[in-house]
Amino acid sequence: MGDESEDREIYKVVRNHEEQYSIWPAHRDNPLGWNDAGFSGEKSACLAHINGVWTDMRPLSVRRGMAGDGSAGS
Repeated sequence: MGDESEDREIYKVVRNHEEQYSIWPAHRDNPLGWNDAGFSGEKSACLAHINGVWTDMRPLSVRRGMAGDGSAGS
């Protein structure tokens, strides 16, 4: 038991306000603060999707802060 290769549950990709991604069982309500990101499927497919779209792991607030500091001359 617990073998991920046997996991046939359908998941959905969810994203929070910081543009961070996760997966969540498709039949359950999203956790507070997370919204559907428009993709669902088996766990491996969802993780592959996240790997393709989540190219910058920094939270949105950090990316915005760093972009604002870029012209300050570090």
